[in-house]
Amino acid sequence: QVQLVESGGGLVQAGGSLRLSCSASGLTFSDIAMAWFRQAPGKERDFVAGINYKGSTTYYADSVKGRFTISRVNAEKMVYLQMNSLKPEDTAVYYCAAGKGWYARTDVDWYDYWGQGTQVTVSS
Repeated sequence: QVQLVESGGGLVQAGGSLRLSCSASGLTFSDIAMAWFRQAPGKERDFVAGINYKGSTTYYADSVKGRFTISRVNAEKMVYLQMNSLKPEDTAVYYCAAGKGWYARTDVDWYDYWGQGTQVTVSS
């Protein structure tokens, strides 16, 4: 049974930082691309960042480039999202996702498994 469990969300002031963590189990983690998505109330789930199976290639939405960093530790089956210089528009539920193959893509349909989500709220 595949499980993805996110943690690290919370309330932070604009300009602050948070680090999200995602723990994976029940899958061959080192063979799969991982990603973070987010969904604000009344909006679609959007791609935030992705990382290939080795951790050697990363991808970011334009809105977070230069502020967010995705990373992974395959030996621990963990993926992280370091979020700096947070803005109120970053407020959303953040989801960890496991992809169908080695390389991350931006479309939701590329991802087979999802975590339950963690709330990130940035106050102005």
